[in-house]
Amino acid sequence: MTKVDFAQAPFRLWTDDDEYTADTVVIATGASARWLDVPHEARLRGRGVSTCATCDGAFFRDKHIVVVGGGDSAMEEALFLTRFGSKVTVIHRRPSFRASKIMADRVLAHEKIEIIWNSEVTEVLGAEKTEGLGLRNVETGATSTIDADALFIAIGHDPNTALFKGQIDLDPMGYIVSADGVTTNIPGVFVAGDVFDVRYKQAITAAGSGCKAALEVEKYLEAHEAKHTTALV
Repeated sequence: MTKVDFAQAPFRLWTDDDEYTADTVVIATGASARWLDVPHEARLRGRGVSTCATCDGAFFRDKHIVVVGGGDSAMEEALFLTRFGSKVTVIHRRPSFRASKIMADRVLAHEKIEIIWNSEVTEVLGAEKTEGLGLRNVETGATSTIDADALFIAIGHDPNTALFKGQIDLDPMGYIVSADGVTTNIPGVFVAGDVFDVRYKQAITAAGSGCKAALEVEKYLEAHEAKHTTALV
């Protein structure tokens, strides 16, 4: 999808030069995880590099797992991964976490978790799978390497909402505003999944919200006696 016009129904949507119209629209464009953009990170995605502990943590039982980040999401990932890894190392580029105190304290007190402060990952090492990481101390500039079997990146997500700016209400982080997790500020335009969900970001929760959106679309079309034309973007 390259452009939308929600000024009035039927709504207009474009994919490059092709135009479509729809009586209702479900926005399910999701949110993209932020990556580090360091050498070999992309090549080793799915081979030890991940952004989802819930999805991939169980693959690394009794392994050394590294988490990058300093917010609540990173703390949650690190604590969850202690169920599987023999050791979890959290790497943060600052001297303290920006996570809530209760989450930070849990991580700092956990016997399986080690912290590397003031450092950033500069490279993922490994030929066929993740085997280690290159590090740089942001204060001294000193470089080092550590062995690691997995790297989980927890530095946030960016909602895919640039297409809707100026038409759909967005919060300061760019997520779609929805009072009930289904409707938007434009009647007939609905939302589903991670494009509004700032918390869970799981396939099963997105699928559930997609079901809710579909039910609301049906009710909307029946109430407005509109044509049964719906666009999913």
